[in-house]
Amino acid sequence: MNGSGVRIDQLVTSGTFSLDGGTWDVDNNVWIVGNDTECLVIDPAHDAAAIAEAVAGRTVTAILLTHGHDDHIAAVGEFRNLVGAPVYLHRDDWMLWDRVFPGTEPDHAISDGDTFDVAGARLVALHTPGHSPGSVSFRLESEGTVFTGDTLFQGGPGATGRSFSDFPTIIESIKSRLLTLPADTVVRTGHGDSTTVGAEAPQLEEWIARGH
Repeated sequence: MNGSGVRIDQLVTSGTFSLDGGTWDVDNNVWIVGNDTECLVIDPAHDAAAIAEAVAGRTVTAILLTHGHDDHIAAVGEFRNLVGAPVYLHRDDWMLWDRVFPGTEPDHAISDGDTFDVAGARLVALHTPGHSPGSVSFRLESEGTVFTGDTLFQGGPGATGRSFSDFPTIIESIKSRLLTLPADTVVRTGHGDSTTVGAEAPQLEEWIARGH
């Protein structure tokens, strides 16, 4: 920590993910970044009430979405109502939003390089398409971490076998935007355990060879 006073809380919520006619049970990581008075929430999945409880009365400055798959966004409508915060999603995933919340839109579009300030710290949006067209990672440089959503996991890229996803695209995103970060950068993922850039980078050619 660099003394910025920011802390990162993790909450794991459970629910389902549906796409292309299938439904799967999933556990999602919800990330709360802030201090005792304000915070922002990345991917408030499944259980809006539990996440609002974890916010514990703090001002939520923003709801940041790494992408538009329903396991990451289905609870966002309720959570937004509970905490009164604006929702940000890359425009390339608004068509996924429309499937969950027809006829509505997020409050703001995320563009590559956008910054979000909270508790004296700054997150920078990195457009990392592949898992979905509008997938975004958020780098929190002061804390040496990056929130990768479903783009990079411990052990490889996010899934690209379903609609709107593309393996060569996710590999390019990981290679050019994430593995170029310092090796000790902590990778905080959308599902499962955290890892580091240094732990994952040596496996890149292996992932390319296996094709997923």
